[in-house]
Amino acid sequence: MNEQKFTIDDAPFNRFHFRISGLTFGSSFCDGYSLGIIAMALTVFGPQMNMNSLWTGLIGSSALIGLFAGSLILGRLSDRVGRQKIFLVNFLLITVATILQFFVSSPEELFILRLLIGFGLGGDYAVGTTLLAEFSPKKYRSSLLASINVVWTLGYVASNFVGHYLGQIGSDSWRWMLVSAAIPAIVVLILRIGTPESPRWLVSMGRVEEARQIVKKHLGANVEMGETTTGTENQKTLGFRGLFSKRLRKRLAFGGIFKLTLVIPYFAIYTFLPSILSTMGFEQNFFADTMLNLFLLVGAIIGLWLLAKFSRRGFTIGAFTILTVSLFSLSFLHNGSQFLMLVAFLIFTFFMSAASNLTLVYPAELFPTEIRGSGIGMVTAISRIGSAIGTFLLPVSLSSFGLSASMAGMAAILLVGLIVSIAWAPETKNLSLHEASDPLLETENSPKGTAIPFTKNEKIT
Repeated sequence: MNEQKFTIDDAPFNRFHFRISGLTFGSSFCDGYSLGIIAMALTVFGPQMNMNSLWTGLIGSSALIGLFAGSLILGRLSDRVGRQKIFLVNFLLITVATILQFFVSSPEELFILRLLIGFGLGGDYAVGTTLLAEFSPKKYRSSLLASINVVWTLGYVASNFVGHYLGQIGSDSWRWMLVSAAIPAIVVLILRIGTPESPRWLVSMGRVEEARQIVKKHLGANVEMGETTTGTENQKTLGFRGLFSKRLRKRLAFGGIFKLTLVIPYFAIYTFLPSILSTMGFEQNFFADTMLNLFLLVGAIIGLWLLAKFSRRGFTIGAFTILTVSLFSLSFLHNGSQFLMLVAFLIFTFFMSAASNLTLVYPAELFPTEIRGSGIGMVTAISRIGSAIGTFLLPVSLSSFGLSASMAGMAAILLVGLIVSIAWAPETKNLSLHEASDPLLETENSPKGTAIPFTKNEKIT
């Protein structure tokens, strides 16, 4: 009796899929924890160092600035030298820089180390997501990629509880808060040793036999590359300018703006959540902070169901609509009922967390294998430089213009995301990675969101 054959896209989920998912999730947990713990540490570190709003904004946004550079540079590099090398080396940088935070004695030193941590995490956004997408079967791809955000949220929420606990140990509590992020980082670094290269990347570089060996070793002897992947045999990696070609520039623009307009309010608001709650009148804010963190976590989990239930395009447009309305409502409710303010904030928090699942799924499906790392890296870079600017400016805006104007400004950014999504969001659900990453052509005869594949001999120019 002949053994059933599978391709990567329809292979059964096995122990290796579980492992590569866990290694990517570990990075996401570290990212959420690292970006969350800085908000708690700054409440102690800032007064000790007599920091003004300028330095508070710089340190709060420093990891995001590093994320911009790391995702752009390491994402592009992963298309040239492979995913696996960067998947390991960038976490060595993250671990070392995280440990060194314990010994800083000035805002300048902390700023530099946070830049390095962000640089490594930026590379992991591009490379980890790419590697997971390229190994995942079609049936599980969206749920696995979206789960990255759930684990990120878990890391962020965990950092808040650890920060509250460590904040009681004295004047050096901020040191222990920051260095606590080294514990998960060390675990992830050790477990990543021995991770194989992406077979899809190997095929794109003409190294077909190596790819087949990796597939059989890790995915099963009855799993093959499949026609949709081997169609790129012996092609060289597309140049970086391919992202700006006629075929891809709309996808690049959509991916960048879509992610940018989601993460600017997310990072700006939650990096300075204690200050915002205080401005809203929640002086003893542990209850409000706990409720918001709970809604973040629940929103991310329920967002997995929403992602499976609705189309990519429908979920995106619906989420942007609710987020825009809820944040505008919060700006109008300032100085009104604390209960209504909290309700609006909880609704915003829930749907922001749920929609953030899309930021891990969509970018991996927008670009072909040859430049997937570069594409995800560019989208992440666009979003992170924007979120860094937003995070830097929010404390300045709060002190200069107040909460209402600041929240209204964030809501306006979400409105831009809604408009762009209505105009450009493609539909990639239920497609293989090869099919989903075929660039979008919109013509008078093509319904919006229809993916039109390349012809057999067509190249991106």
